[in-house]
Amino acid sequence: MDTLWEQLSAGGEDGQCGWLKDKFGVSWWIAPSILGVLLQGKDVGKSARVMEAIFKMRKLDIALLAQAYERN
Repeated sequence: MDTLWEQLSAGGEDGQCGWLKDKFGVSWWIAPSILGVLLQGKDVGKSARVMEAIFKMRKLDIALLAQAYERN
């Protein structure tokens, strides 16, 4: 994920919530595969905390998303 982010954002610009534009102006969403698990769990509170964390990020950080999920 980090490699994709670095390569695609080179000469472009990073956005919020895992979005970026490459040097040609094409938008990409770079998200970890674990994100589906974190957002689709049975505990709505955990999923809400993950979404809240996503809204504060530019490039998504797997460790911080997992922390948000596990936090009580």
